[in-house]
Amino acid sequence: MSPAPTSDAPGDLRVWAPAGLPEVVPGDDLVALLVGLLRDDAAAHPDRALRDGDILVVTSKIVSKAEGRVVAADDREQAITDETVRVVATREHAGGVTRIVENRLGLVMAAAGVDASNTPVGTVLLLPLDPDASARALRAGVGAACGVRIGVLVTDTAGRPWRDGVTDITIGAAGVRVLEDLRGAHDTQGRPLTMTVTAVGDEVAAAAELVKGKASGRPVAVVRGLASHVLDDDGPGARTLVRLGAQDMFSQGSAEAYAQGWKDALDRPQDAPDR
Repeated sequence: MSPAPTSDAPGDLRVWAPAGLPEVVPGDDLVALLVGLLRDDAAAHPDRALRDGDILVVTSKIVSKAEGRVVAADDREQAITDETVRVVATREHAGGVTRIVENRLGLVMAAAGVDASNTPVGTVLLLPLDPDASARALRAGVGAACGVRIGVLVTDTAGRPWRDGVTDITIGAAGVRVLEDLRGAHDTQGRPLTMTVTAVGDEVAAAAELVKGKASGRPVAVVRGLASHVLDDDGPGARTLVRLGAQDMFSQGSAEAYAQGWKDALDRPQDAPDR
């Protein structure tokens, strides 16, 4: 599979999700499966042959399955507890309890990223142990087999504060500039940009999800037109997208922050009364 001789036109973006990836099970060679998928797709659609500057977007579910992150769990709640580092917010509702937590990867998301969908009954999927390392391995393997310089993103679904609905975000990356720092540049009116850092990794993940879908059996997408964000080396990975610690202005849910405020007030030593 050789790179196409044409170049991407500025302002153009193309995204597609090849069909035909078999069910992934623990121990599968995911690189070989992806290379076979991409070659079959290129045979049917020659213009889709993987080329330099393309970004391969892979749903974390198939990475977790190949890496054996499928665990027996009659009680999904216990699996969530086991993956939790810090509870951010807990809310009861008609269907049970939703827990927003920080997991072992530093990601803040519902249920610690533990997923019971698209996996056999009685099992759950945990996120990859090191999604950046997974992305690096896929980039090296697929790139070498296809003779191209590509980027790879590993993605998962997450909710967002203040917004209904879910979207895909990048949790692992290799060869992609996941953050574009525009500070110091100027807008179209000549005014300097002082705060703008674009989350390219998450934007690409969301665009890819539009063609992959949640139940279409297409867990892989190719994004073309963003070669300027594809690096010669693996880059810093997706960990740079995570904001924790002193940078996190919303480290607790509203109810939890309110309760903590009351506790701190009650625990604060009172001044001795005047005599």
